[in-house]
Amino acid sequence: MDFSFIEHILKEDIGSGDHSSLACIPKESIGKAQLIIKEKGVLAGVDLAQQLFHQYDKSIHFEKRIEDGTIVEPGQIAFVINGSSQTILSLERLVLNFMQRMSGIATQTNVYVQLVKDYPVTLLDTRKTTPGLRYYEKWAVRIGGAQNHRMGLYDMIMLKDNHIDYAGGIKNAISRTKNYLKEKNLDLKIEIEVRNRKELDEVLTHGGIDRIMLDNFSPKEIREVLNKIPKSIETEASGGITKETLVEYAKTGIQFISVGALTHSFKSLDLSLKAEF
Repeated sequence: MDFSFIEHILKEDIGSGDHSSLACIPKESIGKAQLIIKEKGVLAGVDLAQQLFHQYDKSIHFEKRIEDGTIVEPGQIAFVINGSSQTILSLERLVLNFMQRMSGIATQTNVYVQLVKDYPVTLLDTRKTTPGLRYYEKWAVRIGGAQNHRMGLYDMIMLKDNHIDYAGGIKNAISRTKNYLKEKNLDLKIEIEVRNRKELDEVLTHGGIDRIMLDNFSPKEIREVLNKIPKSIETEASGGITKETLVEYAKTGIQFISVGALTHSFKSLDLSLKAEF
């Protein structure tokens, strides 16, 4: 976990002090609270919440009752905390913000995963994440049952349409990339995006890549071109794929499907952290 990032968020919210709590709650006050589920979904962020409380106040007792990845129902209790009332109040919104968003992503991801569970396809997220929160949003995707694509620009080569156009074409883009990796002594997979059959043929003629992304191809078009792609090259479908069209893409025999909506079009799950007496 990026502890420096957590420190930044704490400073953003607490600043010079949680004066609402400091003003009316005695420093020695001990309280108890529970995280209540208010909406059906996939729970995510419990482990993160535990780390947040312990990083801020090691004396907090955190009792986990439900594991991340569990399908939850309204009324269930995810965890119970005991300790400084001031600490509980100061972290209440921060913990809820993370858990509601992570649970929303995990819930949406699981809906997509269940739709294609009977097909030999792997569901992936994208880099369409909230700046600064990618680690946590992609963590939620994994909790929901899908896999992460690349984490950033550093762990995989992804030659998209703009790369190809700026490089002067597919041949230049691939050749320069291969030379770059050799010069830098880097061992990174190369994926290339193709927008039509002509570009696909160019890529197959040139070779030297690990995965082909068929961007905005219809399921029918994918079926028609998959048999010409060697088994040694991975295949991925991407571009405007929705819940309504996901199964048709999975039926094509494509190996990977990437869906940006997993992290950019989710609804936060309704949760509440309430004092218990």
